[in-house]
Amino acid sequence: MALSVLIVDDHPTFRASARRLLEAEGYVVVGEAGDGVGGLAAAGVLAPDLVLLDVALPDLDGFEVARRLTAAPGAPAVVLTSSRDWSEIGDLVARSGARGFVSKDDLSGAVLAALEP
Repeated sequence: MALSVLIVDDHPTFRASARRLLEAEGYVVVGEAGDGVGGLAAAGVLAPDLVLLDVALPDLDGFEVARRLTAAPGAPAVVLTSSRDWSEIGDLVARSGARGFVSKDDLSGAVLAALEP
């Protein structure tokens, strides 16, 4: 059974690219959101298996969104993404409750599969 994914990123171009890539690799993208509040709301309604979540959002940062998502019962897996390097944000990722981090340049189905629930 394919995992359902919610993509939360403030860049429409990245959301579209990530959707195409993930759908081509067998994931079911159930929704998209452009900010943290929208991501939290969409996750509550859509109940995805996994949330691909940008760390830099215009309202709440991705680390706070990840903490909120993973604190809820039946929480989805959260994978943080950014164009920033892991070395700059690794400590924040570790404290966020996310399963891990993938650079936007390295996003692939195989990388997500390694972090899946």
